[in-house]
Amino acid sequence: MTISQELLREEVARRIGAARPELAARLDLLTPDGLSAAQEEISRAAQDARVLAICVLRGFDLPTWVRATCAFAGRIDRAAAADWRRDFTRTVFLAGNPDNLRDRFVFGHLADDGSAAWQDPAPLENSATLRRLLKLFDGTAELPTRPPAVVRVLADQDPQGRVPVRRELYVATAGVTIADCLVHLNHLLVEAVLDDVVGPGDQLIIRQAPWLPGLAGPFAALRIANAPGRPDQLRAYAALTEEVPHV
Repeated sequence: MTISQELLREEVARRIGAARPELAARLDLLTPDGLSAAQEEISRAAQDARVLAICVLRGFDLPTWVRATCAFAGRIDRAAAADWRRDFTRTVFLAGNPDNLRDRFVFGHLADDGSAAWQDPAPLENSATLRRLLKLFDGTAELPTRPPAVVRVLADQDPQGRVPVRRELYVATAGVTIADCLVHLNHLLVEAVLDDVVGPGDQLIIRQAPWLPGLAGPFAALRIANAPGRPDQLRAYAALTEEVPHV
């Protein structure tokens, strides 16, 4: 199985159908026209999203952020996340030093090195003061290339009999800024944790590649969005493989 437009369309349709079943009932998401109509409705609705999470970043290091994002997602109650899932796990990334904000704001999770802090998904008005205080994280630089890295996630959580697995996490880099990477990986990782695709003690091998279409599956999760300047084309920006053997 390789990443084709048909596979990408099927995965986008699955994600939309899970979050907004009413759209799946009304539109044929497996056709380009039906999927485009659904995406337009979702884009309009995103302007009035009811629930969002906040991530305050002092800086960005890819492996550290991957580990911390999974830890944040792992502590979110599945039932409480239902409305957030309906708003497609929308998250706003703000620039700031979490250590300087902890006396004024409540954060649900703080990265081990203090480089990032999260406010749990909540109604829009709950984060209004923080969003007015801080600017959006400046991630306009392109994602720097780095060698593969292995991170162990959710290591402090009870596996409850689940055997940890090892997966490859591919990240596209061509034309992708740090801000783009934050958005794409946030959706992929948060939803993978909430869906129990990624669990306690799992190892993720982070691999960067300019483009992902040449990868062979099967895939446990994909992050897909429209290709820049090509509204008729979808692009895979991140991928989690199925389990790979330890070597």
